[in-house]
Formats: sequence, C-alpha cells, structure tokens
Amino acid sequence: MKQTLWTKNFTLVTLASALGAIGGIAGGFALSFLVFDETGSTLASALILAIELIPYLLLPVMIAPLMDRLPRKTVLVAGDVCNGVIYACMGLYLLKFEFSYSGYLAVSLLLACLGSVDELAFQSIYPSLIPEGMEQKGYAVSTMLYPVLKVIMMPLAAILLDTLGVAMLLLTQGALSLLAALVESRIRVTQTGVAEKSRYSLGAWWRDIKEAAAYLRHERGLRSIYEYMAVTNGVAQGYAPILIAFFRTAPGMTATMYSLFSVAEFLGRSIGSALQYRVEIPKKKRFPFTFLVYQVYEVMDMCLLWLPYPLMLVNRGICGFLGSNSAIVRNAAVQRYIPEHLRARINAFDNMLLTLGGAIFALAIGALGEVLDYRLCVTLCGAIAMLACWVLIWGRRKAIRPVYAPDEEA
Repeated sequence: MKQTLWTKNFTLVTLASALGAIGGIAGGFALSFLVFDETGSTLASALILAIELIPYLLLPVMIAPLMDRLPRKTVLVAGDVCNGVIYACMGLYLLKFEFSYSGYLAVSLLLACLGSVDELAFQSIYPSLIPEGMEQKGYAVSTMLYPVLKVIMMPLAAILLDTLGVAMLLLTQGALSLLAALVESRIRVTQTGVAEKSRYSLGAWWRDIKEAAAYLRHERGLRSIYEYMAVTNGVAQGYAPILIAFFRTAPGMTATMYSLFSVAEFLGRSIGSALQYRVEIPKKKRFPFTFLVYQVYEVMDMCLLWLPYPLMLVNRGICGFLGSNSAIVRNAAVQRYIPEHLRARINAFDNMLLTLGGAIFALAIGALGEVLDYRLCVTLCGAIAMLACWVLIWGRRKAIRPVYAPDEEA
C-alpha cells in the first residue's frame, strides 16, 4: 500500500489548526482595533504586546519538564477548551458592559500563558502525528496553512468587525476554539515517557531540567542551529520598525507600499511550501541547501532598501520563498532528531532563545535607527546575520550535518 501523509491523525490536527487559526486571526484583528478605539493610544497597544511576551519567555521552560511527563494531547485539548471559554466570556462581557483596559491587560496575560503552553504542546506532539518519512510534506502543510488563512481572513475579519462587532467576533472565536478541541480529542497517539506514576516534585523538575541541559550540552549542532535562528529571527524582528520608519519618511514611499510587502512574502511562502510538498530533498543535500538559502536570504536583506520599489517586492517574494523552504527542511529534521521524551523541554529552550533574541535585537536596532540612516541600519542587520551564519552554521558544519541527515556520516 502506498504511504500517505493524510492519515486520520494528520487530517485531524490540520483541521484543528485551521479552526484555531481562523478564530485567532479574526479575534486578534478585532481586539487590536478595540484597544486603540477605546484608548486612542499606541502606547496602550504596545503595552499589551509587551505583557504578552513575558509568558513566552518564562513559562515554557518552567512547564516543559511536566509536559514531557503528561499526555500532550490532553494538554492541547485542555488549552483550546480554556481559550474557547475565555474568549466566549470576553464576548459576553462586551455585550453587557463597557471595555476595561486594566481587565483586558489581565486577560491578555492569562491568554498569553495559555498560548505559550498550547504552542509548546503542539510543537511537541506534531512530529508524532506525521507518518515516518513524510516529515517534509507535513511541515510544508503546516507552514503554508497560516499564511493562506491570514490572507483570506484579514479582509473578511474587517467586514465582520463592521457588521457584527467585536463581541460577536470573540464569541465566534470561542466557538471555533471549542470545536478545535473537539477535533483534537479524536486524535489517537501513543506517547513514550508518560507511564511514571510517582508524585512530581521540585526535585524531579530540577532533574528533568538538568537532563535536557546535559543533552543540549552534548548536541553542539542543535545548539548552533538554535543560536543562529535566534540571531536571524531577532534581526528580522528588530528591523521591522526601521522599515516602517523608512516608508513613512522616504520621498515617494507610503504605508500602502509597505503593506504590499506582506502580499509579496505570502506569495513567495505559498509557492515555497507547495514546492516542498511536491519535491523531496535528499537527506545528504539538506544541509548545503539550507546553508545556501541562508546566504541568499541575508544578502537580500542587506540590499533591500537600496533597490527600486518593484525590485523590493521581488526581493520580499524571494525571501518568502526561501524562508518557507528552509523552515520546512529545518523543522522536519530537528523535530525528528530530538528524542520524543525530551521534545517539550528542548522546544521550550528554543522558544525562550527566540523570544530573548527578538527582545534584545529590537532594542538594539531601534536605538541604532536613532543615529544611522535607515538603509544602513537594515544593511548592517543583514551583515550581522550573515556573520552569524558563517560562524554558527558553516563553522560548525560537522556537528550540524547529522541533524539534517542522521543516517549519513558527519
């Protein structure tokens, strides 16, 4: 019988992801406008984002050892149920009462805590739901799903916001989260490492943390991949406000022209994901392929703001294409490489490093934008990421190759 990606488990997790994404995009769009409409302050909106960042930095590492001992499906289902109930309660509240900014701050913190745990549970269970040998196709689907739904849902959410209002959109999001939980409950997966019945203690938690730390200490290749991703993702997040400032101040540039960057990147990402779904990259070629992609990507960043606008759009389309390709190959390789009983803890470390990198580079590049030309800032960002690629990826290639091709010699 021919092997297929679309088993019952994979179909269910993809459907649940789609339901959650549809609700999250519509609800997030509505809430972003609600906060600004009610407060009239961009600082108030920024404070919400800052508060939501805290759990993603701290909570995954704290909860990951316990998650490696619990059935991840249960955590995933419970998280969506809690999300559904909270969003539904928010919708009902707004139907009866006035908006409360302090109350929304508290709820945002709670939702961010749930979101960080839910994301970790999904990252840890998803590889187990992909048939062996189909990892590249599986991650191609997950990489393509959110951008496609975002392009569909953003204009629809704007229409629904005007016709139904924020409260009804939040009620809809709550219903979709509960429906996603129902779909996830039908997944059948066996997880190793959950049979231990002894009482969990602080000492056991610390032993679990040390076990994961010892694993990472000996996995230089895995660490190098994580460190490079923290740099390149942090740089990309850091220069995002620089791009906005450039399009606001440069002659002939507008906010609308900047918004088309997302369309170009979406098209590139969609084509890249579709290609990865159809074309299997041999294991021995995955490392040189991703290294080449990283090089081209950083060069594209370095020259972005020096190009005529039409070529800027082409640049972003190519980056979207390359970004989806490298992400799919990397995620498929890394998640299969990590032992299942350590997956939540290792993913938590990765998430923490990405969040920390984003925060550090955002502050550093924001300060740099106060004293340097915006184009020079972005070029310098690309150069920093390029240097990190040569040091962390090429310089440690012997340790990294086994991650991408575990059956090949390093």
